[in-house]
Amino acid sequence: MNSEKIILDLCGGTGSWSKPYKDAGYDVRVITSPDYDIKVYVPPHAPEQVYGILAAPPCTMFSFARTNAKKPRNAQGGMELVQKCLNIIWRCQYKIKKDTQRYSPLKFWCLENPYYGMLSWFLGKPVHVFNPFDYGDAYQKKTSLWGCFNIPKKNPVELTDEMKELAKTNSYLHTLGKKDSSCKKYKSSDRRAMTPQGFAKAFYEANK
Repeated sequence: MNSEKIILDLCGGTGSWSKPYKDAGYDVRVITSPDYDIKVYVPPHAPEQVYGILAAPPCTMFSFARTNAKKPRNAQGGMELVQKCLNIIWRCQYKIKKDTQRYSPLKFWCLENPYYGMLSWFLGKPVHVFNPFDYGDAYQKKTSLWGCFNIPKKNPVELTDEMKELAKTNSYLHTLGKKDSSCKKYKSSDRRAMTPQGFAKAFYEANK
């Protein structure tokens, strides 16, 4: 049963990335504030029960678009959350059942952050880079992925000139709540951070 497969959605926000897993009956656990503090979260007592891990640590301290912030950039502070996500991933990976095992204890793990940022300074070259329009959502938001996972199959759509102009100001993401009733309850910053559902579904299909 899928309900026996635990998916950890670390710093998961609205849970948009893990939604296809939840819809398919997986045991999805969205670990995000205010209900959970990722800094003190401990994974299940039996980490070998964790099937896959998604991680989306905040990009605030890494983004190159951070030009008018009131607080100075603190990369070390930003890395604390990244490190916590990685520590949880590693804890699950340690559960090797025998010396001759040649497969990972996790089916997959994946960590995302905006492409135009400095996280690659710490994690190296990303495994995969995509825009939402690569997976059927008509807007741009270049994103980097690190981890061990199957690359989702692309299903690109062509952006109109109007959508390209909207993308320059993030207008599409700011007004997403007006276009999608399920997004109205979230503030604009949370809507901008949402994983595009075309990509989320493609990722699930490649890593289920």
